[in-house]
Amino acid sequence: MITYQIENNLSPEEFKDVLIKSTLGERRPVEDFERIKSMVENANLIITARDGNRLVGVARSVTDFVYCTYLSDLAVDDEYQKKGIGKELIRLTKKETQKAITILLAAPKAEGYYPHIGMTKHNACFLLADETDLK
Repeated sequence: MITYQIENNLSPEEFKDVLIKSTLGERRPVEDFERIKSMVENANLIITARDGNRLVGVARSVTDFVYCTYLSDLAVDDEYQKKGIGKELIRLTKKETQKAITILLAAPKAEGYYPHIGMTKHNACFLLADETDLK
């Protein structure tokens, strides 16, 4: 049975492990433990899915709880995908931040998933990787 809970003190080791097992680790700095640790410490809403003690899913967000929630990592262990865990993690994130709009950047492999579960695609996102890129 999968259980869900808010875990703002999630261990960076468990977080890294589920990133790798979900393939999200391909696009996250899993080789840089200090960055992974900071990602966990600086998020202010982390909801987890566990099968017993085993972490099988995580939704890591940065939010003000009233205007916007950036769901920056949604990771579900490959072995547990297609069981509704990701959708439930999103639902619980939204439940905790009801007044805020939830914003998520899809991983390339997951772009088709989000419209399928009812999320709206938005085409006006902009990224800045380095301040020297500003003109």
